[in-house]
Amino acid sequence: MDASVFTIGLYNSEENCIEFPSTIEKGEPLPAFFIQLSDDNRLATWCFKHRQDVIINDYSADYGKYISLQQASVAGDHTESIVYLPLWNKEKEIGVISAQAFGKNAYTDYHINILRNLATYSAIALENADAYRRLTALLDELKATQDRMITQSKLASLGELTAGIVHEIQNPLNFVNNFSEINEELLTEMKDDLVKGNIEVAIATANDAICNQQKILLHGKRADAIVKWMLQHSRSSTGVKQPIDINALADEYLRLAYHGLRAKDKSFYATMHTDFDHSIETVPIIPQDIGRVILNLINNPFYVVDVKKKQEGVAFEPIVSVRTKKVGDKVFLSIKDNGNGIPQNVLEKIFQPFFTTKPTGQGTGLGLSISYDIVKAHGEELIVDTKEGQGSDFTIILPAGI
Repeated sequence: MDASVFTIGLYNSEENCIEFPSTIEKGEPLPAFFIQLSDDNRLATWCFKHRQDVIINDYSADYGKYISLQQASVAGDHTESIVYLPLWNKEKEIGVISAQAFGKNAYTDYHINILRNLATYSAIALENADAYRRLTALLDELKATQDRMITQSKLASLGELTAGIVHEIQNPLNFVNNFSEINEELLTEMKDDLVKGNIEVAIATANDAICNQQKILLHGKRADAIVKWMLQHSRSSTGVKQPIDINALADEYLRLAYHGLRAKDKSFYATMHTDFDHSIETVPIIPQDIGRVILNLINNPFYVVDVKKKQEGVAFEPIVSVRTKKVGDKVFLSIKDNGNGIPQNVLEKIFQPFFTTKPTGQGTGLGLSISYDIVKAHGEELIVDTKEGQGSDFTIILPAGI
C-alpha cells in the first residue's frame, strides 16, 4: 500500500482545530501544523465534521465531492491520491488518520479496508494513551497532595499510607497489563484468520477480545476510583461537613494501612476483623480530617500487636478490629487491638504533643495528639479503654445524622 504521506490529526477542543504533530512524507518527518475546523475547504475538516471517509484517487477530479475550493497543502508536497478516515472511540471524537500518494488511483477497496482497521485500533490506542496521561496527572496531583499533608499534619505514617496506595493501585494495573497483552495476541490471530477467510474462528477470537476488554475497563475503573478516593480524602480540608459513608471510609483506611506496613516489613501480618453497622447510612463529618484520625488510630494498633508478636512468638495471634455501632443519635467508631495495652502511669500523657512510647526514630509523638485535637475541634469525642497485657480500644463518637 502506497503511504508516501502518512499522518494522524488530533482534535483540540480548546483551540477548535485538528493538530498534526507528526507527519511522515517519503520517510522524512514534516514540521507540525494544525488546521482550524472553521476552514471548510480542508479535507481533514470535512472528514472530522461529517464523521465520514474521504476517498480521492484523482485530486483534481474528485475534490469537489467534499470541498468547494482547491487548496495547497499546509505542509509537504501536493498529492493526488488521498484517504482521510475519522478517528472515533464510541462517541468520543479523537481526530483523523490519513494515507496519501503522489500518483493517481493508488487506493483500492482492499487498501481502504486496511486503513479502516488501522483507524479502529489507532482510536483505541490513542484513547488508552490519553487515559494513561490523565492517570499520570492524577498520580502527580496525589503526590503533591501528600507533600502538603506532610507540612499540615506531620503524619509519621505517610510512608505506610503511600505504600498502601501503591499496593491497591498495582493490583488492577496488573490485570490491565495482562489482559492487554492477551488482547494483542488475540487480535493478531484474528487478523491472520481474516486473511485466511476463517470468519467463524475470527468471530470467536473477537468475542474473547471483547470479554478481555470488558475486564480491562473494570480494573481500569477500579484504579481510577482508588486515585480519586485518595485525592478526595487527602486534599486540604474545606472545613465543611459532608454526609460520608463511615463504614467505607474506615474499611478503606484499614486496608491501606495494613498494606502500607506489609510493604515496609514483609514479616508483618495481623488478622483484621470488621463489624460494621449497616443501618448507618451517612455521618456528617469533614472526611479529610476524620480520615487522618482513623489512619492514626489504625496504624498504632498494628504497631503494638506487631511488638507483642515479636515478644511472644508463634503462640500469639495479632488482631486488630474495626467496628461501628449506631446508638440513638450517636455513631461509635471503635478500633481495638489485643496488644500489650497502655500502662496506667502514661495513660494521661498519650494525647500530649511529642509524647511517644516508641523507640527513638520510630514515632514523632504527634499522631494521637493531632487526632485528639481534630476530634475536639469538631465538637466530637475520642475516648480510650485499655488494660495492660490485654490491649486497647479507641473510640470516636460521632453524630448519627445532619
